[in-house]
Amino acid sequence: MSTNTNNNSLYNVDDLQHIANELFKALPNEFPKEISLSPDHNDHPKATKVVETLLSAGNLEEFTPNTSLQNPTTAYPSHSPVSGFGVSPSVGSYANTGVTDLLPTDLDTVFPNDKKFNINNPNTGFSDVNLKRGNDSNAFSSFNLNDNYLPFQTQGSSFESELKEALTSVNTVFGIQSALVTNPTEIQSSYYFLEDNPFAFDKKSQLPALGHKNSFHEFNQLESAPFDANLIKKDFPILREKVNGKPLIWFDNAATTQKPKSVIDRIAYFYEHENSNIHRAAHELAARASDAYEAAREKVKTFLNAGSINEIVFVRGATEGINLIAQSWGENNLSVGDEIVVSNLEHHANIVPWKRLADKKGLKLRIIPVDDDGQILLDEYAKLLNSKTKIVAFTQVSNALGTVTPAKKMVEMAQAVGARVLLDGAQSVSHMKVDVQDLNADWLVFSGHKIFGPTGIGVLYGKEDLLNGMQPYQSGGNMIQDVTFEEIKYHKAPNRFEAGTGNIADAIGLGAAIDYVTKIGINAIGQYEHFLLEYATKLLKEIPGVRLIGTAANKASVLSFNLQGYSNDEVGQALNKEGIAVRTGHHCAQPILRRLGVETTVRPSLAFYNTTQDVDKFIETLWELKKVRF
Repeated sequence: MSTNTNNNSLYNVDDLQHIANELFKALPNEFPKEISLSPDHNDHPKATKVVETLLSAGNLEEFTPNTSLQNPTTAYPSHSPVSGFGVSPSVGSYANTGVTDLLPTDLDTVFPNDKKFNINNPNTGFSDVNLKRGNDSNAFSSFNLNDNYLPFQTQGSSFESELKEALTSVNTVFGIQSALVTNPTEIQSSYYFLEDNPFAFDKKSQLPALGHKNSFHEFNQLESAPFDANLIKKDFPILREKVNGKPLIWFDNAATTQKPKSVIDRIAYFYEHENSNIHRAAHELAARASDAYEAAREKVKTFLNAGSINEIVFVRGATEGINLIAQSWGENNLSVGDEIVVSNLEHHANIVPWKRLADKKGLKLRIIPVDDDGQILLDEYAKLLNSKTKIVAFTQVSNALGTVTPAKKMVEMAQAVGARVLLDGAQSVSHMKVDVQDLNADWLVFSGHKIFGPTGIGVLYGKEDLLNGMQPYQSGGNMIQDVTFEEIKYHKAPNRFEAGTGNIADAIGLGAAIDYVTKIGINAIGQYEHFLLEYATKLLKEIPGVRLIGTAANKASVLSFNLQGYSNDEVGQALNKEGIAVRTGHHCAQPILRRLGVETTVRPSLAFYNTTQDVDKFIETLWELKKVRF
């Protein structure tokens, strides 16, 4: 688009007005969709700010948005979730739900000037801002009332930040595409001839502090200051979907997490520019694919604080990782009379392989009991351990209840009697730091799709000497050193367990997901999700007829419940009509649900892109159900 200027080289008002109206179409509903910028019009009090911002861009035809590719170490598609953009604070409340009980009393201090709100308005919700608090039961007890913003919200102008973001989309509408900016710090390699490769950081030489003794802590302490879930949500394209005409609220995160645009883009980039088998050719694409694949392994190693990349095996998911251990190690190291210990909390994936092995080889399967809250009974666990105990397999976080187990203590207790330990980290790695050297388990497994990565990819961590002593799980190409008809020599780990053509693209996508989580900061994620869990739990408890299933003191952001007068399927269907996705059923964890006296539950499970507004809508829907059958 070309614009006309007057004799003073300023844009004509008509042109500016046209641009501004295009801009306002991209802004949230609180802004008018058409305004006049003439001096004698004052259609909107913030119109002046629009003019100033447009003018400050200079030549509009040369103005380009600051795209994510200018910062390839984060690879965010349009903006960084930690860039400081904010949202307007409002307070979540609707009649008789107890939401307002969480508020500080000095509301004039919290909401100065134009930040007042209607306490009786049922259509508002808390903004998600950076809450600084300990374990106090009052969600706002450590909130500084002298601050002019709510917990989990950035300071600064919401309007200005949203204006900047909208300008980017307006720029695109006018056909002004930003040039692809390469990483100025990119280290040249004969493997990378594509000058504008935005993912050139997928090389071991460019990963953060790799090989440094403190790399795990540095890698996991890239905590960004203000945490804004409303902004983070914009990085996930699927969260813009409508379900039954309502905005999608994804509360099924324990089943699978959604994927940020950076992960989606990274996988697409692989297929467009790098697609090749790895380790098997001298050509350029094989080198690119190999670099990216091994860089993803390095990222996982650093994320878990493993001692070596040789301890990181790519598998299809946690389920395959557990089966690999049962078949490769269990088949060759367990014999009649040996005992396997698992907990009552386990997902079927950490029960069935061991039960099958026990039945096949005459082993004894022993179960760690839990109390009525769903917490491990350590005293009872200690009684199960003896010289016959050969392996203990348990979850770090329950998928059905959210219970966080005392994993490090349980590992120590098992190893004191000479047992090996497998830790199921499928539900923990996305909520908390997992340091495998500190935990000292022999193996740990997790799935990529639980940590905002692709499906069909997962990780088996194992101590290197232990992996090298295990027989291959599958056999074929890529895992052998030499083959004759008389003798086969296998590679050492990890290649000995990665037969055939692996899931190369999704391993690389998992690396991008780890980049994303690390950039936000796992500590910040955990802190925010804990706040959100407490917020939702308090409101859920106030609904008559709700029974929470799993009430451990230490929980991840999982809520299982039943609602009196309704089947769980009816509750799930009612929520779905409002665009709210939850899981109903036994969650592949029948033993623990039966221990607590139920066959199925409704299970909302929360992630860092969920907001208190999402929770408010969920709670409001449940109240509406109770009104029908109360």
